[in-house]
Amino acid sequence: MARIAVIGAGMGAMAAAARLAVAGHRVAVYERTRTYGGAVRRLERDGFAFDTGPGLLTLPAVYRDLFVKTGKQPLEDCVELVQVDPSSRHVFADGTEVSLPNASRAGVVAALDEALGAGAGERWGDFLVRAREAWDRTRRPLLEEPLWPNWQVLDEKEPYPGVPHKRLWRTRRAIKLHEIGSWELRDARLAQLLNDCALAYGVDPGTAPASAAVLPYMEHAFGTWYVRGGIRELARAVYERCLQRRVEFVFDAEVVRVLEKDGRVSGVELAGGTVAEADFVVGTGPWRLGGLVPGRELYGAQDVPPEREDRYPGRMVVCLALRGARGSDAVHRTVVHSADGEGDLDLFRHGTPPELPTVVVDRPDDPALRPDGEHESMVLTSTVPAATEYDWAAPGAADAFADRMTAAAERAVPGLRERVLWREVRTPLDTERETGATGGAVPPPALAAPEGVLHPANSTAVPGLFTAGGWSHPGGGLPHAGMSGALVAGLIVEGPGFRGSR
Repeated sequence: MARIAVIGAGMGAMAAAARLAVAGHRVAVYERTRTYGGAVRRLERDGFAFDTGPGLLTLPAVYRDLFVKTGKQPLEDCVELVQVDPSSRHVFADGTEVSLPNASRAGVVAALDEALGAGAGERWGDFLVRAREAWDRTRRPLLEEPLWPNWQVLDEKEPYPGVPHKRLWRTRRAIKLHEIGSWELRDARLAQLLNDCALAYGVDPGTAPASAAVLPYMEHAFGTWYVRGGIRELARAVYERCLQRRVEFVFDAEVVRVLEKDGRVSGVELAGGTVAEADFVVGTGPWRLGGLVPGRELYGAQDVPPEREDRYPGRMVVCLALRGARGSDAVHRTVVHSADGEGDLDLFRHGTPPELPTVVVDRPDDPALRPDGEHESMVLTSTVPAATEYDWAAPGAADAFADRMTAAAERAVPGLRERVLWREVRTPLDTERETGATGGAVPPPALAAPEGVLHPANSTAVPGLFTAGGWSHPGGGLPHAGMSGALVAGLIVEGPGFRGSR
């Protein structure tokens, strides 16, 4: 039985802790804040409740596997999963609207044909078939296996099988996401559907590789799911599973240094000087972890080098407490697409929030989130520059952008502003405070391809030191965090020969 210290109580860290504990190890989690969940938080006020992190879950199989492997109660005995249908409603600048059924290719094709014109659905459906091929090519090495020293194989060739496109005297295939929109989808609204899916994950749609096609494919193939009571209930269930496996949690405990002895980790030191001995240490990401191991290189020449966290964008979240009942025709998620698709790229090009933002509107039909049937809780989300790029603390900056988000949301919910009782505005500064991520940046998921997104491996050059969570392989998002926890547990329990679950 080994002693294992886990730094942080995010979803990836807790997933690793539960799996390590069930393998017979003694696990202690040290969290610098007063609660668990990382970015999966809940705001409660006056009988209203809001998810301030992810609002929906994709790839629920990741957490089903976690619960199967760590106890007798399956996931569905611990939380209520609801498949959201329609998966999403989309409102475009020209007034076109379309609601996409959940996990139904035929239904999506029919809906797009009806809303956008004959042929639009078929082009999107054919695109999803090609996206599935990219998914099949990359799923195991990119998501289910540790990142080995020969990771360059994921960087050699674009896995998306682009359709030949004649341009001038040459025939080309799409290697960038925006080329798929221009050459294969051939409809500005379909292109915006694709680009804004990448944007929601924090991926620059202007430079993203074509392999980012796997992001809408994941939502289409595996569905989008809501956890009754809010996604925070999933964090609660994982936390309680850890407690059942006798994982110890120490809150308000900031780790200031990873200790070494004889060339390998020996424990952690907390603020105040307390030392906790450990045979293994699991950290929360190479960028912050490097500051806890002064004078040591965590990754070698063959490893993916850690990039600055703040090169990625953050999230602006506006929680709205509304008077009036939720309409019977309301859908859970609506994406209000920007009237200026190029404006969203300003946050990547110039570090400024867009004048006309794309806004995700979440309206869960959940009595647990509202004081009574005569009120409604709503969450608006937009991708914005991290706090290192834009001064969100400047007087009026956050409120001005929240006003623009609310105005955009009103295109989908007429009369919205008149219904607002109060609102809470959360910027990347709140994310930084709660998660420790530089500038409140949010990590994107891994994408294979030249100029794709790869995060550093879960193992490091320091024996006994590992990383889990969105800032390490295989990247950000609820399912990816859960996968990182499984990979770390496998590497510790089975050793360097671990090749992923079969």
